[in-house]
Amino acid sequence: MGGGFGVEHRNLYDELCSFRNLELAYRKARKGKRGKKPVQKFESNLEQNILNLKYELETFKYKPKPLRQFIIRDPKTRRISASYFRDMVVHHALYNIIQPIFEKGFIYDSFANQINKGSSKAVERLNRFKRKVSVNGRIINKHRDNNMVAGYVLKADIKRFFDTIDHNILMKIIKRKVEDRNILILINQIIKNHISEIPGKGMPIGNLTSQFFANIYLNELDHFMKHKLKARYYIRYVDDFVVMGKSKSLLEGFKREIKIFMKALKLELHSDKTKVYPLCKGVNFLGFRIFYHYSLLSKKNIIGIRNRVEKFKVEYESGLMDSDDIERSLSGWLGYAMQADTYKLRNEIQEEFKNLKPL
Repeated sequence: MGGGFGVEHRNLYDELCSFRNLELAYRKARKGKRGKKPVQKFESNLEQNILNLKYELETFKYKPKPLRQFIIRDPKTRRISASYFRDMVVHHALYNIIQPIFEKGFIYDSFANQINKGSSKAVERLNRFKRKVSVNGRIINKHRDNNMVAGYVLKADIKRFFDTIDHNILMKIIKRKVEDRNILILINQIIKNHISEIPGKGMPIGNLTSQFFANIYLNELDHFMKHKLKARYYIRYVDDFVVMGKSKSLLEGFKREIKIFMKALKLELHSDKTKVYPLCKGVNFLGFRIFYHYSLLSKKNIIGIRNRVEKFKVEYESGLMDSDDIERSLSGWLGYAMQADTYKLRNEIQEEFKNLKPL
């Protein structure tokens, strides 16, 4: 995902505005969206559209368009705020420049939106941690089956995370690493473009910049967990994080310390959803329920993929997606689902996909 732009440049904003960076940003922004009309419209006069963006950025006339709001149910109801395609190009252009600056300060066990990371790597890491915590599957007394292994897990949930990110705190964190005034103005412009319920708080779900800013924001928590609390078995993917340990009391202590630390970030743990429980009950993480010897895909995830297939059918028939877009999207999901016991489900989905292809 890196743009290949070195952080040694004195003027980061000049690099951001370069035709080379904006063209690279366009290629990244269009990925998986080649069949979408806004992308096709931008491509129809590609060079001029990039030059127009370059001019607006260089002359400080660039202003992002208001975000488009819509509701998705997968099956949880969420409000998504989508940027226009030309603004997505700017987001990728910014990401190309600032990503190398921040990523080197991220901990190893942060897995979202980073080079050679992702949800599959996060699940692999969790599986490694569960073996270490349980001492390679040591069975507890009076066990019912061979998944009744030793160890505990703290599964945390941040209450309305994206809605409660504090803009001033985020900008203070960013300013520690970025001194270029024009880059900071652009970042602030992108952040403020989201109209939230509480002024000065919140970021839209779905934008590349939101995912990356979330990483920057919660990197504060990562370093607290690793360096202050010395939590060896801690993993985070965006706002989804778990801690494992051999002792329940240790994790209960971590929970109390995290609640206190969160106040500095003006965040709050969801009291009903943040719990310490035995590892043998399975770890709910990234759409899986992970036991020692097997993993299950969550019901929410199964409903979500079935809804996506139905959506693909509609978009394919209306010309909004082509077969390559669908195949690319499904192949990513199929690779993700392979981490659980989903052989039958994957075959069913692939059969439905075949029916979407033109005769």
